[in-house]
Amino acid sequence: MKLFVRDLTVIDASFLCEKRGMVGESWILDVVMSGELNEMSMVLDFSRVKKQIKQLVDEYVDHRLIVPTQSSRIHVAESKPGYATVDLMRNDKSIHLNCPDQAYCFIEDDTVTIESVTQHLYQVLDGKLPENVQGLELKLRHETIDGAFYHYTHGLKKHDGNCQRIAHGHRSPVELFVDGERDAELEQQWAERWQDIYLGSREDEVALSELNLSEHAASISDLSHYGFRYTAPQGEFELAIARSETEVLNTDTTVELLAHYIADQVSPQVTGKSLEVVAYEGVGKGAMASK
Repeated sequence: MKLFVRDLTVIDASFLCEKRGMVGESWILDVVMSGELNEMSMVLDFSRVKKQIKQLVDEYVDHRLIVPTQSSRIHVAESKPGYATVDLMRNDKSIHLNCPDQAYCFIEDDTVTIESVTQHLYQVLDGKLPENVQGLELKLRHETIDGAFYHYTHGLKKHDGNCQRIAHGHRSPVELFVDGERDAELEQQWAERWQDIYLGSREDEVALSELNLSEHAASISDLSHYGFRYTAPQGEFELAIARSETEVLNTDTTVELLAHYIADQVSPQVTGKSLEVVAYEGVGKGAMASK
């Protein structure tokens, strides 16, 4: 007997990639479980196991920076108890972090793909489900998006939950309505502008000399990289990332403020017309702003 759950949860995370840099991503998780019927004519307590799987995925993968530890371009080291530095060497676009361990998800592979993350999920769930669950099938997939979308990474230091981690992200559609009609050209402009972008807050920007990075960051400068640093309930977060792959806002980077930011930026292009921005944060949620 098999039981399935579609759309069990969404993983909103970011990952490190040699070519693309820091990539925000949103994956939908589907699950199929198989086993023998119990005395209640059920394979398992469905609601309990759904919650159990979601809790484990949220704890070990969601809202983390996924790091492929087998890549020759990535270096990981303990910086102090409970903290680690992570460096992705990409010539003049290297990425450097010093964060609490819980900000990262380390996978045993040289690249991050849907397949490698799925395999990691199997490892996370191994031995943690009821004994009568004899089989488990996991499927990660992207949301089907009709239109433009971007991949962004950010951190929300004022957030009490895991959104406070400085490098988690989303794969998000954007919809721009001008006089009530969607404008595909404007949407595509934003998809290209925020393709694999880090969105930082001006108040978190610091000189690189103020960051406690590893020796692998010795060659970068304030001319090539932004430095960001903040303290949140989970600890102190530090990041250096190439200016060419960053956009700095004068506000926090909540989806509400991102919607307003896009509206402010687009408004001069559509003078005299109504404008509505629908900005998503991952799958099926977001904020709207009008001008």
